Amino acid sequence: MSDENIIDFNERGKNHNWRSYTRIGLLLILLLALLVLLATNLFVVKEGEFRVVRQFGEVVRIESEPGLSYKIPFIQSVSSLPKYQMTYNVSQAEINTKDKKRILIDNYSIWRIEDPKKMISNARTLEAAESRMEEFIYSVIRTELGQLNYDEIINDEKSSRGSLNDRVTQMVNDLLANDNYGITVTDVRMKRTDLPEENEKSVFTRMISERHSTAQEYLSRGDADKNRIEAQTDREVNEILAKAKADAELIRGDGEGQAAKIYNDAFSKDAEFYSLFRTLESYKQTINGDTVIVLPSDSPYARLLMGYTE
Repeated sequence: MSDENIIDFNERGKNHNWRSYTRIGLLLILLLALLVLLATNLFVVKEGEFRVVRQFGEVVRIESEPGLSYKIPFIQSVSSLPKYQMTYNVSQAEINTKDKKRILIDNYSIWRIEDPKKMISNARTLEAAESRMEEFIYSVIRTELGQLNYDEIINDEKSSRGSLNDRVTQMVNDLLANDNYGITVTDVRMKRTDLPEENEKSVFTRMISERHSTAQEYLSRGDADKNRIEAQTDREVNEILAKAKADAELIRGDGEGQAAKIYNDAFSKDAEFYSLFRTLESYKQTINGDTVIVLPSDSPYARLLMGYTE
């Protein structure tokens, strides 16, 4: 019997095991590839963002609700757009006022994407949307401020801007809606209003002069109020004093009348005592340590002073 007809069962078993391991390995690789493919084509939609699914460059759907979603492998791609409000600093620009003067304005806007599909269709990118929005803002503000005088814009006391920011916001939104940009401006605000360098000195001088004029007006008004108050106070004081003096005269007159009545009553009761009392009272007024009185010795005044009562 030749060696060719001899079958080695051990060797045959080894070949069979190798084929089984190969098939298992291929199945594992295929399963892993499927898992990787599935994982790379699932995506998460976060709070505060839109997920844009494109197919061959065209938008096929917009995912806006938070959660897990998917795309078709190799055919579709996913990008993200912000769903929250954004702030955009508008470039500083120079405009002409109604009275033909120059002014530099610096604005910012608060905006958001309202319809991602329209935004992508008409503006393509965020940068392009912001650029178009900036053009509209500048155009509207230039028109609105062009209807105001220079002093009305820079001087708060004389400003007639009123609800300028609200008007600008509404007009910009109207322009964006007409062109279907899919974005909405929440607010437009003036961040700063500057003057061209060549105009600063003259305007500051004018503002200082106006402040001095206003201060002088306040001082003049204060002096006028002071004089009015002082005059009114003096008049009231004089009236009070006059009334008090009149009341005092009445009281004094009444007192003198009562005193005279008392004197008269006393005099009428004892005339000699009254005469004696008056004489003694007069001594208090006329006699002191240096008094020299020359009187006849038989004078009643002298006799009373000397102690002669008869």
